[in-house]
Parts: sequence; C-alpha cells; structure tokens
Amino acid sequence: MKFVTDVISVPGAATGAQGETDAPTAVIAPTSMPTEAQPPSSGEQPLAWAPIEPAPKKRRLGLWIGLGVGAVVLGAGAASAILIAPGTTVAGIPVGWMTAGAAAEAISAHIAETEVVLTGAGDGAVLTGADLGATADAAALADAAFAERPMWNLGMWMGEPLAADIALDEAQATDALRAAVPSSFEDPVDAGVAFDAATAAYVATPSVAGTGIDVTALNAAFVEALSKGDKTFEYSGDPAEALPAVSDDDAAATTAELNTMLTTIGFYVGEERTVPIDPAVAAAWLTVVDDDGQLRIEADAQAIQSTVDYLPAVVDRAPVNATNIVDSAGNVLRAEQEGATGRTVGDTSGIADRFAEQLAAGDGVFALDVTETPFETVNLFRKIDVDLSSQRATLYENGAVVNSWAVSTGLPGTPTPTGNFKVFAHTRMQDMGCYPGAPYCTENVPWITWFTTNIGFHGTYWHNNYGNRMSHGCVNLPIDLAKYVYDWSPVGLEVSVHN
Repeated sequence: MKFVTDVISVPGAATGAQGETDAPTAVIAPTSMPTEAQPPSSGEQPLAWAPIEPAPKKRRLGLWIGLGVGAVVLGAGAASAILIAPGTTVAGIPVGWMTAGAAAEAISAHIAETEVVLTGAGDGAVLTGADLGATADAAALADAAFAERPMWNLGMWMGEPLAADIALDEAQATDALRAAVPSSFEDPVDAGVAFDAATAAYVATPSVAGTGIDVTALNAAFVEALSKGDKTFEYSGDPAEALPAVSDDDAAATTAELNTMLTTIGFYVGEERTVPIDPAVAAAWLTVVDDDGQLRIEADAQAIQSTVDYLPAVVDRAPVNATNIVDSAGNVLRAEQEGATGRTVGDTSGIADRFAEQLAAGDGVFALDVTETPFETVNLFRKIDVDLSSQRATLYENGAVVNSWAVSTGLPGTPTPTGNFKVFAHTRMQDMGCYPGAPYCTENVPWITWFTTNIGFHGTYWHNNYGNRMSHGCVNLPIDLAKYVYDWSPVGLEVSVHN
C-alpha cells in the first residue's frame, strides 16, 4: 500500500519575524498510525504532517514610518501656530518657544523677581521688582511678541530684542526705599498760594527742596538691567536732591490767575458788573488744593449761596425814564436824566453751583439772566419869562410854573434889553465893570447865566432890594436863586424879556 505524505500546519502555531515560523513541525499521528508500542511494519514509512506554508503578509513598515513623520510634521505645524519664535526676548526676558500665555507669566514673574541691591547709604538692602511696584502689561507684550514673531515665520527667529514699557509705582517704590534707607529721605516743601488780607490779594509761598532716592532714575536702571538679561543689579541708596512737586513757578502762575479773577469777579447784567464781590469774600469762597503736585482751584457753592440769596434785592429795579430838556422846536438841549431799563433777576436756583464750577475753571464773570422792562423818554420844554414891569422872573416847564421870584433889572440909564433870547454861556464867578474908565466895578459876581451880550442872570450880594430896578442891565437875583437858574438852564434855553 502506498502512503501519501502531506504537510499540514498546526492551527495557532507561532510564527517568526516576517511571517516565517520558528517552531518545529508538529507531527500528528493518525488513528491508524502505529505507536511506540506498535512500531510500523517493515517497509512502511511513518505518516508525517508538515506545516502549511504561510501566506506572505503585507509589509507596512513604510506606512508606519510615514505616519510617524506625518504626526511629527503636523505637531510641529500646530506648535508653530501657537508658539513665539525662538530667540525672542521682551525687555531682555526670553519668551521664545512659549505660548503667549506662558510668555505673559514669564514676563510678570521675571519683573517681580528682579532684585535691586542698594549701595552706599543703602548698605546692601535688597528690594525686588514686586517691592517697588514694577509692572508691565505682560499679556499685551506677549500677544504683541507672538503677533510680530510667530514661530512659523522663520525670518523672525533670533530677532532683535523687543522693547517694553516697564514702570515702577512711584508711591510704592518711594515707601519701600524710605523703609530700607530712612536716612536718605527728607521731604521737600511744596510752594503754595495764600490770601493776604492786608493787600487783599493772593501771594505765593516759596518751596523748599528735600532729599530722597530718585525713583525715575531707578526705573531707568531697572529697565536697563532687564535689557541686559540681568536679574540683579546695584543702585545707590545715597540721598539725592528731591524737588518739590509744586514749584515756585507753579505757585506764581496760580497766584496770577487768582488775582486776575479778583479784578473781575462778580455777577453781571450785560457788560455791567451789577454785584461786584469783595476780594476777602471771594477768598472765603475759594480754596487752592495741592492735588499730587498739581495746584487747582475749588469753590464752595454753599458759601456762594449766601450772596445769591440777596441778588434780587440788589439787581431788581424799576425802569427810570429818560428826561431831556428841549426848546420850543423840540431840540434836545440837555439830557437831564439818563434812562435806565427796569430789570428782574430770573430763577436763582442752581446759580451757586454753576458759579462754583466757573470759579474752579478760573472764570469769575457770572452772567445773570434778567427780564428787562424798557424805559420811556420824557421831554421837558423849559423857558424863563422876565416881566420888567412887575420886576419878576418866572420859570416854566411844559407850560407850568416851576418858580417865580422878584428880581432887580436895569435902571433907566442902563435898561435890560427886551426881546427873545437864548442862554449861550455860564460863568461860575467873575468881576463886572472893573476896567479902566468903567463907571463901576463889582468883583466876584457869582453864578452868571448869559443870555445876550454882557447881560445875564447872576447872584447879588451888595443889595437885597429885589422888585426894584437896581442893575446896569443884568437881572439881579439872590445868590441861592441865581445858582438855581444857573443849574436849571442849559445852553439854548429860551428867555423872553418884556415890559
């Protein structure tokens, strides 16, 4: 009998690398196959099961390598989209290979941890950026660094340092330095402004320099140290001159502003300063405030209110009619009374607050809102009548008798001329007839109102015989009545002399 030999692979048999088996071929005895207890008959070959040749597997090594490289490339691309370019520094602080968020934290931490070692009077005292209130807008700086120098832009790698605005908090830094080196500090005295009651004006008080450690210079040294990449630097703690925040020039300028305001301060109706304010009262309203080295003016609305309360009493008035003296033709000879409009101040609520705001801005002119009532114009036609027969002068105004007195006119040899005349001049006092060859001489004749050549009304001190002819042609009056006529009669007044 002929045996057929077949090679069969054992299911689940282990395989070696690249799909080849490393295990020995397993021989499976068939049920009819002899065993050790029953050896095969002579001439027969044992049945051997050979492993099945495995099907060749696909080789994927290149794919896996490709996937790995792709992952690296994708990762690098993603990183380049969120990281800052290598070699980038902000104010000397390295931020390359960082996200914007990490860079902001690095900037803040670096600034806070930078140390200042004081020398000289400072005697080795150490202050950190945090002690000095050192700050920067770290988030904005980091965002700007990334926007300008993203990692994907190879041209931005290892670029020039980026500048940053780093500032020390002046008050915090000064307090920290004062605590570290108290001997270096002596406070300066600011110039000021005060009201001098004796001169009713503002005067400047002088400043006095002090000593301290210059925070501005320290700030510059801090920034310079960072730019060099230093986290520790030395700075002198010795005293330097500390100038006052308010200089003499500052105080002088504020003094000039206040004194100028005092010359105009008040409540106005139009161009008229209807209610002027006394400088001492104004000074009680005003305060000069030193606001961190900046002088400014404040005004107290409550103090102003007491003046506002009586504004109606001093502003309100009835109209005053204009009065003109005219001749018979209506020509104005003299304005006897200037007209004035009546006025009533409006609502005063809120005036004190508004004026306080104006004064703080340096404006002392407050315009009042008033209601005006127009005035009327009244014409007065005046004339004087001299009756030689009755020796009487009568003064008329708009046809009504104003006054009437006995007078003394010219004697028969020196009569008073008759006719219609007009006053042409006034003389306060003069001598009459006192010239060589004159028939008389009367000195110091007062209150002369001339109405024709060498003839006029005048005062008489040498007689009191009024009602009788006594003169050389003039109209004699008692001195007080002569002054009345002098004042009452403008140039152009009509005078009628008749028998």
